[in-house]
Amino acid sequence: MKNQNNSSKPKPDKQSRPPLESYARYSSLAFQMFAIIGLGIYGGVKLDQWLHFRFPVFTVLLSIISVGAAIYTAVKDLLKK
Repeated sequence: MKNQNNSSKPKPDKQSRPPLESYARYSSLAFQMFAIIGLGIYGGVKLDQWLHFRFPVFTVLLSIISVGAAIYTAVKDLLKK
């Protein structure tokens, strides 16, 4: 018997995507990262104001955590698609 190739449809490669789809994907990723980092900083500032700390402990802590969360979310989304 001959080897029959059952792939009747060609697989779409990543280069065949329309450019607008890529722009939309990366711009939404940027807005998502901006929102995560902004909410983390805002929450840290408000916590520091509420607890009356001299040094902005929560601002520093939550901003570092939110940057890590934004990078994690970005990498997860980039690897998924």
